[in-house]
Amino acid sequence: MTATTPAPPVAGTPPGAAPTSLAPTGRGLWRRARWYLAFLGALLIGALLVTSLGRDHLYPPLDPRSYDADGAHAVVALLERQGLTAEFTTDPTGNPAGPDTLVLPEPDLLSADQLRAVAAARHRRLVLIAPGPAALTALAPGIRLSEEDGGLPYASVRSTDADCSLIEAARAGSAHLGGMLYTSGSRGEGCYPRGHGYPLVGTRNDDGGDVVVLGSGAFLQNGKLAADGDAALALGLLGSQPRLTWHLPDYSAPLAEGNGFKSFEDYIPSGWHWAYYQLVVAAGLAALWRGRRLGPVVSEDLPVVVRASETTEGRARLYRRAKAHGHAAEALRRAAAHRLAPALGVPLRAGAPDPEALCAAVADRLPDRPAGDVRALLYGPPPTDDAALLRLADDLDTLERQVRNP
Repeated sequence: MTATTPAPPVAGTPPGAAPTSLAPTGRGLWRRARWYLAFLGALLIGALLVTSLGRDHLYPPLDPRSYDADGAHAVVALLERQGLTAEFTTDPTGNPAGPDTLVLPEPDLLSADQLRAVAAARHRRLVLIAPGPAALTALAPGIRLSEEDGGLPYASVRSTDADCSLIEAARAGSAHLGGMLYTSGSRGEGCYPRGHGYPLVGTRNDDGGDVVVLGSGAFLQNGKLAADGDAALALGLLGSQPRLTWHLPDYSAPLAEGNGFKSFEDYIPSGWHWAYYQLVVAAGLAALWRGRRLGPVVSEDLPVVVRASETTEGRARLYRRAKAHGHAAEALRRAAAHRLAPALGVPLRAGAPDPEALCAAVADRLPDRPAGDVRALLYGPPPTDDAALLRLADDLDTLERQVRNP
């Protein structure tokens, strides 16, 4: 029997069920995103490995005992070669044995009592590296944090001209200064101007001692000491007295009260900012690539012509695999009704003949077939197995031959 059957249902769809939704499922999303997640996981693992390999330092940054690039052993060695005596201490509150220079890399980690003790010790020179409001008030009166644009007074470290009359800075010339920015006040001298502030300010306290406020100690590090006038500036600021006392901060101590201006970004290395920007750009490009619109569906001819018999067999196999006896029977009955209606002169309404009119016309053409039997054959219940489906197909074929050749 040659019959034109409608398009088959989606494989695995039960008979009479609604079409499967084309919305993405969780499994499909996982298949699409798993390679991106794997790449991101590999990137994070690589970053952790690089970070862990870089944590073999024995000392924190700007430690005078460290030989690493961010350590400060080189400047201490140069000072000792010039005859200075250098000592390291974890207690900056002791009275100096003679005229000395005290270096405080993290004065914000000192308590209020320790700050008062340092101020009363009468050091000939205090070098404060990145001090906050509390340390400035106690040790460098008149010097304040710059309040440029009302935000964090911070500038990146780069080579800058001295542009001041401070002897040590004028002799050194350009140097790598940056970090926190300060205002010089009425008694101070600001050097290496950046915007509305200075990363280096020199002043004198009430006891006649010198106070040098630095926004960053980058120029003291081993890796930068040979660049520009960094070494000359370091030796000038730290070598003015016969003794050098370098405080070793306790980094586990909390910041002094009132020094909450440091944000999370202050503790991120500058190189990671560029990596972050690159990741943002890459993510934006990936979003544009994956989010592009595909446009309307375009129909095109199949590159291979498939014979109708092969199409029919393929659809039949799909019906059999899905055990869609009712769906296959409905397709056969619908096709038979469409072919019988023109032969009997029954008009089509909404693409299908009226069941009552079609059954009555068949009964008129074939008197030995009652209208009820014809209706049971064309519109009866669906078959339940393959044998019943085959009998239905044979009966429909016999009915068509009888109608056309009564």
